[in-house]
Amino acid sequence: MDIVVKGRKTEVPERFRKHVAEKLKLEKIQKLDGKVISLDVEVSKEPNPRQADRCDRVEITLRSRGPVIRAEAAASDPYAALDLAAEKLEARLRRQHDKRFSRRGARRIPAAEVADHVPGVATLNGNGLAPAPEEEPDAVPTKKIGSLEVQGDGPIVVREKTHVAAPMTLDQALYEMELVGHDFYLFVDSETKEPSVVYRRHAYDYGVIHLRTDTMVTQAHSPDAGGALGG
Repeated sequence: MDIVVKGRKTEVPERFRKHVAEKLKLEKIQKLDGKVISLDVEVSKEPNPRQADRCDRVEITLRSRGPVIRAEAAASDPYAALDLAAEKLEARLRRQHDKRFSRRGARRIPAAEVADHVPGVATLNGNGLAPAPEEEPDAVPTKKIGSLEVQGDGPIVVREKTHVAAPMTLDQALYEMELVGHDFYLFVDSETKEPSVVYRRHAYDYGVIHLRTDTMVTQAHSPDAGGALGG
């Protein structure tokens, strides 16, 4: 297995590529997950000078025969961002490794207890609520272009991703959401076979949205709908 390093709208110097190989030890990763297929490192740069303290972003994606594990971090330079992302990746790898070897005979962790087992999933303020996000003092002005809000002068950037995944239970979707470090996770429910989204709410609570096809609406939008009423 090789490490693939690529830049998104930025050049990646050879010195940084060598640093990635030294930082992400393949032998150590394969000890935690022996079924690793690929390891991708993507480097991007934020041109906004107001975000100089986190202008360099590094995203590490590990694909194996199990769930995808992703870790990303931003800092004032790509080397610091890589160090932070590598620490997150190792923590999630260890969490998956420990769960895999303790699954037999061990109970599943309820959503209410996730915070006791997964450090850093949420924080609370003095009122027992999730703190409101801090507003940046020099916020970038936004403007309306059609139905989209664009910050600054643009340009409009749309990033589209397509993933192939097998149906899973709600409990497994919660677990995989924690592995990739996101606040939501799109999956196909193994019981209903319908698309669903699990997401993090206030404090340690989780929510789930199920999408069910309405046959009446589908028929109403069909090109042939209403054809029998024509003169």
